[in-house]
Amino acid sequence: MSIQATAPVDPQDHALVRDWFRELSDHVQAVDFAAARHLFADDFIAFGTYSNFVPGRDNAEANQWRKVWPTIDGFTWRLDDVQALVSPDRLFAVGMAVWDSTGYLPDGKPFDRKGRATCSFAREKVGEPWIATHTHMSLFRGTPDVSHGNKPSRS
Repeated sequence: MSIQATAPVDPQDHALVRDWFRELSDHVQAVDFAAARHLFADDFIAFGTYSNFVPGRDNAEANQWRKVWPTIDGFTWRLDDVQALVSPDRLFAVGMAVWDSTGYLPDGKPFDRKGRATCSFAREKVGEPWIATHTHMSLFRGTPDVSHGNKPSRS
């Protein structure tokens, strides 16, 4: 058997990867941290803007999400472009997506805040929703790395 990065992916698995990204964007837009927690394993590991590795969901929420989500608007993934790689047993996947959002300069002027993400997912049974085990999110080059918006959080 030869390894192929573009091996066919079951449409249901791909749809569930897109669903994960869609749901995360809903929670980011609502600045609802509590509602997003179930999308991530308790011990997931992120690459972060503020730390090299961010171990654990609670740590990522405190030191990443809460520093970004309240400062941006219009966070949406380009769902039609989401890519997925799924293991043969269909219990592990990698999802890749590009997002669009609006950030704010210190003077309040908006700027396009676009970026991309690679996320690894796992699940116990085929057909269950994907749970993120790792995320790596980064802004496109030339995008200011800090946004200065200030929205209240829902949770």
